[in-house]
Amino acid sequence: MNIAEKYVDGLKKAYYERGGEKKWNHFEDVMYGAKREDMEKLKTLYPDIPSSLLQLLEIVDGTYWRKYNEENVLLFFLGSDMEEYPYYLLSAQQMVDTKDNFREWGDYLINREYDDIQVDEGICDDLNNLCWLHFSDCMNNGGTSQLFIDFSPSAKGKKGQVLRYLHDPDELVIIAESFDAYLQMLIEEEYDFITEENIEEWE
Repeated sequence: MNIAEKYVDGLKKAYYERGGEKKWNHFEDVMYGAKREDMEKLKTLYPDIPSSLLQLLEIVDGTYWRKYNEENVLLFFLGSDMEEYPYYLLSAQQMVDTKDNFREWGDYLINREYDDIQVDEGICDDLNNLCWLHFSDCMNNGGTSQLFIDFSPSAKGKKGQVLRYLHDPDELVIIAESFDAYLQMLIEEEYDFITEENIEEWE
């Protein structure tokens, strides 16, 4: 079992244990993996994309307003270093479509325009050479937090590190040194972003 399969298996158990069995079962019935052409687009744009993310997309092609057989799916699938705060997984096509979105609004972070906003020093300060893969939006439609894989770190960072952007108060921080380490972090935190309370919000 690879890390992606291990992650999804544990996530299913978390849903079952916290009252979300019905929701997970319906999701499992309708979802499917990404199309080969969408995966090829991703690999062309991001040659260093981690195999664990590709393996995850082979299992499920997104949970954020993702249409599977004419049915829109919304399912909390990921978390971050923020306790009990859930995120969605973007589809392969959504990851392609949002490739340059951050540079259109996040220049103030990369350029360090404000001294009171935390931006980790492992994150580059060159907006023109920014290469990030946007793979997740938070429960607030991404307005509060988004997650990225960073392929253009500073000399103090590590290629492939996972970043979390947070709004109000704004910050941009490294939460894992790789996507594998990120998934392992969520496993070790026992999928704390899945709670009986946020499952009930869907009902």
